[in-house]
Amino acid sequence: MPINSRQKGKRGELYVVRYFVDNGYDPDARRGQQFAGGADSPDVILPNIPKLHVEVKFAQRINIYDAIKQSIRDSGDLQVSSVWLRKKNEELLVVLRAAEIDRFVSMWHHDVLTQEYYDRAILRTPEL
Repeated sequence: MPINSRQKGKRGELYVVRYFVDNGYDPDARRGQQFAGGADSPDVILPNIPKLHVEVKFAQRINIYDAIKQSIRDSGDLQVSSVWLRKKNEELLVVLRAAEIDRFVSMWHHDVLTQEYYDRAILRTPEL
């Protein structure tokens, strides 16, 4: 893998980590181990959202089906597979398989949306 590709991957992973931290979803988010591959080393580690596997792709040309297959292969049976992608000068997108939407929504409501999350969200919401 060329050095520029590795650097772009690192920048993408750090961008997604900042997204989770800055939006209050997981203040402990960090980059994973990039040399191992598999369920125990996702691109982004989310200690407070352990059932979400994050595969990051920052490139101009992305084969989304290959990316989601990689996420499924690396995520294991207990995690929801997701691909976070972005092209240069474009917004961040997230891809989930339709078959996993129910699992994702259930996981989000039961594991992520805690009272602390609601309290933080209320503090960030501007008054009307």
